[in-house]
Amino acid sequence: MSKALLKIAPLSFPWQPPDPFLFCAYHNDAYPEGNGSYGPKGSLAGRNIGSDFEGKDGWRMYHGESIPGFPPHPHRGFETITVVRRGWIDHADSLGAGARFGGGDVQWVTAGKGIVHSEMFPLLQEKSGNHLELFQIWLNLPKANKMTDPHFVMIWNKDIPRIDIKDENGSNIQVTLVAGSMGDINPPSPPPNSWASMINSDVAVWTIRMEAHATWTLPAASKGLNRILYFFAGKNLVAEDQTIAANSSMNLKSDEPLTIKNGSEVAEFLLLQGRPIDEPVMQYGPFVMN
Repeated sequence: MSKALLKIAPLSFPWQPPDPFLFCAYHNDAYPEGNGSYGPKGSLAGRNIGSDFEGKDGWRMYHGESIPGFPPHPHRGFETITVVRRGWIDHADSLGAGARFGGGDVQWVTAGKGIVHSEMFPLLQEKSGNHLELFQIWLNLPKANKMTDPHFVMIWNKDIPRIDIKDENGSNIQVTLVAGSMGDINPPSPPPNSWASMINSDVAVWTIRMEAHATWTLPAASKGLNRILYFFAGKNLVAEDQTIAANSSMNLKSDEPLTIKNGSEVAEFLLLQGRPIDEPVMQYGPFVMN
């Protein structure tokens, strides 16, 4: 009998998922109190302002100068899926759209033929820290949709399905469906020209939280998909008689289930899955063509 676990590798920054994905950045910044103008209280001395990725004191300004984040910049030929687990993002774009979102909300942007947008991280709390935790996932577009009109949708926290499962010992597992169904439970639809909207693309973006010592089986999916599971928080687990440490990625055979026996701490995972587009990728920063 074939097994699901194909490869285990340590995580680096950014994560490099397989086709149809391009990139996954996990941002986990413990920002200090805000200064009343959405920036961090205190000095920014010693930081490479405008390109601060060092993680000094547990947080980064990124490309922001007074407010952390990513000021206006272009994207073309792919999509961004931004899953904000903690903290807030202020979004503005060349379509005239703007939004503040966070606390479990998801933004899905189809850049298509081109969009300029900004993603800033306002530090709203002035008497306590401002923890920001998010995933930004880049999903490629097929050649046929590279030049589609740009589009974005907000998927609000209240509309995202969360499935609570109990194992035989009563330990809890929660699966959050950003994209891709589990059984007969379906998340909100992705944008219309997304690869995730194509028949049989089988794109899935799930987050999974397992209590200490919980056991759960990730169900099998269709054959021929690329499937990767990122173990980004916890201590260790056992899968197919292998002990795997946190901060590891697991490439999986998509049509085989994987039973996970968690260790002594709460574990969290990001699952990315999809049928490969299988087209050439020519990329220069945020421009992705064929």
